[in-house]
Amino acid sequence: MPTEHPPVSPEVPSPEDAPEHRSGYVAPLGKPNVGKSTLLNALMGQKLSIVTHRPQTTRRRVLGILSGDDHQVVLLDTPGIIEPRYGLQKSMMNEVRTSTADADLLVFMADATRDNVDDLSLKYVQHQPAILVLNKIDKISQEEVLPLVSAYMDAHAFQEVIPVSALKGKNLDIVLASILKRLPLGPAFYPKEMISEQPERFFVAEIIREKIFKLFRQEIPYSTQVNIISWEEREGDKDLVHADIVVERDSQKGILIGKGGKALKKIGTFAREDIEGFIDRPIFLKLHVKVRGDWRNSESHLRSFGYTT
Repeated sequence: MPTEHPPVSPEVPSPEDAPEHRSGYVAPLGKPNVGKSTLLNALMGQKLSIVTHRPQTTRRRVLGILSGDDHQVVLLDTPGIIEPRYGLQKSMMNEVRTSTADADLLVFMADATRDNVDDLSLKYVQHQPAILVLNKIDKISQEEVLPLVSAYMDAHAFQEVIPVSALKGKNLDIVLASILKRLPLGPAFYPKEMISEQPERFFVAEIIREKIFKLFRQEIPYSTQVNIISWEEREGDKDLVHADIVVERDSQKGILIGKGGKALKKIGTFAREDIEGFIDRPIFLKLHVKVRGDWRNSESHLRSFGYTT
């Protein structure tokens, strides 16, 4: 029988109520493929945001909650900043604006291997405190990166510049320390055991979409939306999950299904393995492909899929 712990005296504050407890919202931002999702996953110590080599993979902000005894950092992974060309991309940029407006601190991420300043992303840096994180520093010498640092500091008054390799975990402890010292004092916003406010369905849909990005090329992944239609928990058996993969054209549907359903089966097999690892229980995953013409430009479709318009 477990030993009961005595109740905590009201005079003794819990860690999140302690005077030195810090909490706040932090938004990484920057161009597609600069490593924002990789940074969030590395800081969290687990995979919350999908990562591929393709740009514009992140569509919605992914909220990761990183808690310690004396802090709680709410990380907002945002879509890569682009000039939007259609409705879905406009919604993605709305996510960026919302996240930056909500943030106590911005983490501006730039690719150290690029020799030009990301002027487009800098437009989203307003009056909040911001630190500059130069990613992929393992691919360039210190001497080569100095002109880029100077150019960024001329463009904006960043409070600190930190060179990192998000993929290899280099200097991420420095990034976290820099974040913590700039967050306001205050109690935790969420229970300390929470790692995200998104439901399991959100992450399962994202895992399926990630597999489509990795298995298919050209426009198909960008024309694809994944919706979890039902999730049945069955006592003594695997959970039954039904998901729709929405595309814009019949030709895309045919490619995703493949000859004899082989392509769709491959998506399901790869996705199921990661989903079971994420939710820590087995599932039956049933995938269906549906066509919704030009859904990326349809306000009604975008709203029904949960995007802001």
